[in-house]
Amino acid sequence: MKVKLLILALLLALLSLVAAEAAGQKVYVASVKGIIDPFVARYVRQAVDKASREGATCLVIELDTPGGTDTAMRDIVQTIMNSEVPVVVYVSPRGARAASAGLFIAMAAHVTAMAPGTNIGAAHPVGIGEVLTGTLETKVTQDAAAYIRAIAQERGRNAEWAEQAVLESASLTAQEALEKKVIDLIASDFEELLRLLHGRGVRIQGKEITLATVGIPVERVKMSWTDDLLHSLVNPDVAYILLSLGILALMAEFYNPGTFIPGITGIICLILAFVALGSLPVNWGGIALIILAIILFLLDIKVTGFALSVGGAIAFVLGSLLLFSPWPSVSPAMPAVRVSWWLVALMTASFLAFFLFAATAVWRAQRRKALTGLDAVIGARGWATSDLNPMGTVLVKSEEWTAEAIEPPILKGEPIEVVGREGVRLKVKKTKER
Repeated sequence: MKVKLLILALLLALLSLVAAEAAGQKVYVASVKGIIDPFVARYVRQAVDKASREGATCLVIELDTPGGTDTAMRDIVQTIMNSEVPVVVYVSPRGARAASAGLFIAMAAHVTAMAPGTNIGAAHPVGIGEVLTGTLETKVTQDAAAYIRAIAQERGRNAEWAEQAVLESASLTAQEALEKKVIDLIASDFEELLRLLHGRGVRIQGKEITLATVGIPVERVKMSWTDDLLHSLVNPDVAYILLSLGILALMAEFYNPGTFIPGITGIICLILAFVALGSLPVNWGGIALIILAIILFLLDIKVTGFALSVGGAIAFVLGSLLLFSPWPSVSPAMPAVRVSWWLVALMTASFLAFFLFAATAVWRAQRRKALTGLDAVIGARGWATSDLNPMGTVLVKSEEWTAEAIEPPILKGEPIEVVGREGVRLKVKKTKER
């Protein structure tokens, strides 16, 4: 008898699953992790459109974010508020958070749930209790406070606490958020979330809808690979690495022109860096200090001593530390971000090593000139150690020199004759004999 009942229950569950599949009912799931940027906003918009177009039961957004840009956050909030399908924001997994922009998104959902061990709030970038200064900062903060209060009132949530989260960086655990009516549910995992949502009523476009989330298929909506790649770049450490490597590569091309590979690599890194910086709170004073550091490093190549490199290192460290410390304060939707101190130390050491190597090479060339007389190589013969088109290197009097072909190209291994010089760079022509 028990076996028959078990088989009957399984058949009923299978029939309900088939019926739901035939009716097009599914629970769609979108995963949002990291900084809220334009790529995440487009992903959420596409997920909502797909769920609405295919008649989904609901869309669940798994959320774990420290915050993001104001424009991307408002784009997502508007998408959720005007959605024709119920949107559930689930702050998960354990240890996740919905801070800054994440709070606005969570408050806009038709149903908001949190996993145990998560937190929500902290929607102010300058810290709890810190006094705002300046008319612009006050306007931005008050606008954000009014915005989140309007969202909370629309969804029947605790508007007073929501405003406090913006003005005072208030934050709550999952249990505290449930008690203060900031969220609707606490679910330990996704399966429990679906059970708790089943039979719950939500209001969509003025109509009351009852959710049916048990026994129906679940489909995950993935971010496109291009948006996923660009979203992964929106990280202060990644942006800083790309910016630093791009500058280093361009300097390598400047030091030894004609190879092209460092130059192309540098341009690509800088383009990707600026894509990332466009979605982060950048202090352009920090950018200016980094540019000043590069100028000092370059000048130090042309002069004797290392004083300018020391000044460049100091400017580079200060610029790195200030890079993501904007003034005045950004929107409360944006989290406080900074570059890891160990990364600043690593990149500063890399810049110093590169430019000290370049300065040492120039110093050795100048010393060689003082000892032997640079003009003594004019008329000397040797051979090309790389292709000259027109820049490259040659071997003359058992020494390797940077050289420029006056009648390019000269191929590697071909004999050359020195016909002039420009600083420590030789001007050469192809000859028939060594």
